[in-house]
Amino acid sequence: MSNLLQTVSTFALKVNGEVRTVEASPDMPLLWVLRDLMRLTGTKYGCGIGLCGACTIHLDGEAIRSCSTPISAAVGKEVTTIEGLSIDGTHPLQLAWDELNVSQCGYCQTGQIMTAASWMREKENPTPQAIDGYQSGNLCRCGTYTRIRAAIVRATEIEGR
Repeated sequence: MSNLLQTVSTFALKVNGEVRTVEASPDMPLLWVLRDLMRLTGTKYGCGIGLCGACTIHLDGEAIRSCSTPISAAVGKEVTTIEGLSIDGTHPLQLAWDELNVSQCGYCQTGQIMTAASWMREKENPTPQAIDGYQSGNLCRCGTYTRIRAAIVRATEIEGR
């Protein structure tokens, strides 16, 4: 029988603008820290290997897969989840998602929004083809890609681009 004892450390993370302290193994995926230890359940578990995008969050503004990122990689960085994108749901992507009724089952939507929010800071007036490319790493099992694309276009209009 192998020894399954893991080292537990205390981590102080800045999540959605607030410093929060948790005890976890240094290799615990950030997804489980957020969902299980911090009770921020907007970030979803999809595949567990970083391929589907449901677990997408921002680490210092960059979209990353939280299921394959250890907590130790987030120390000293700003973590933003869907709950921190905007406190009152008025981020242009959230407004567009609501206006166009994008969600079907909704499972992938937080990852879709967080991915788009990351690249939209740098890309002006993306074409539909560019949007498809930027979002290609996020899977939607309901196939709402057309509505997702339309909402991203609408969000750029809301932003006044």
